[in-house]
Order: sequence, then structure tokens, then C-alpha cells
Amino acid sequence: MSHADALIPLHLCVLTVSDSRTLAEDRSGDYLVEALTQEGHQLHDRALLPDDRYRLRAQVSQWIADPAVDGILVTGGTGFTGRDSTPEALLPLLDKEMPGFGELFRHVSVEEVGTSSLQSRAFAGLANQTFLFCLPGSTSACRTAWEKIIRAQLDARTRPCNLATLRPRLKE
Repeated sequence: MSHADALIPLHLCVLTVSDSRTLAEDRSGDYLVEALTQEGHQLHDRALLPDDRYRLRAQVSQWIADPAVDGILVTGGTGFTGRDSTPEALLPLLDKEMPGFGELFRHVSVEEVGTSSLQSRAFAGLANQTFLFCLPGSTSACRTAWEKIIRAQLDARTRPCNLATLRPRLKE
């Protein structure tokens, strides 16, 4: 795997899953949009949907079918309440799971929320050569995931290796 001397901007989508928020009240989605653009990536599209597994699956399917989309950041619906269905909606779309992401997210979250980190069903994977990261709905969880894991992995300059430089080989 090679490294780049400069950032390779990726085209990313942000999806917020919420039954109670609107885009105007979506601090978690706002944070992710601001964070990815500050790093030099491009916001390809953004949406907010209620926790309905079929609508979530339809939106993410549309994005992963678009060859211009490199990755999708989903916030919300990863808990244990009756309406939380992001894993059930989106895991079937994955070609490959990235089990280390959820494990690492819960590990780093212990510093902030203690053993409550076990309540997160955060996960990531690859769907049609598109990276998919599914995060809890809180802004602090999104910040933790972005700053401690995702930002470095979507930066081609990260050594010894990163997801960004894998992109050309995903179709092999």
C-alpha cells in the first residue's frame, strides 16, 4: 500500500437517522459535514431520515450505486431502543464488514462514557467499493469516531496504511 504526499479528497455523504430531529436541529450531521470539509473532503450529499430500515436501505443503496461516492457517514439508530434499526437496515448491504471499527470505537469510547460504550452497535464496512461508517447519534460520539478513527483512515497521508489509498484496489 502506498502513501500520498497530499490529501486525496473523497466524496462523502452524511445520513442522519432520527425520528425527532430536523436538518435544522441536526448537530451530529452538522459536525460530520464540518469535520469532513475542514479536512478537505467534499460533501456529495446529505439526508435526514426517520428510523425506518427500508428508507435507510433505499437511500444508502442509491449512494453506493453512485460511482462518484467514496464513503458514507451515518449517524443514529445504532442503539438498543425499539426504533434503533440502522444495523438491521444496512448490514445486509455490506460486501465486507470491518469488525475492527466497531471494536475500536467502543474501546476509545470507554474513556468518555465508561461501560456504557457496550450499548453502541457502531459498525463499518464496504458496499460496492464505498466505505460505510455507522455511528451513534450523539455529537460527542461522532466527534470521537471522526477524530480518533475515521479522519486518519480517510487521509491518504496516514502511515503505515489507510483506507483512502486502498480505493484503487477495491475493484480487484
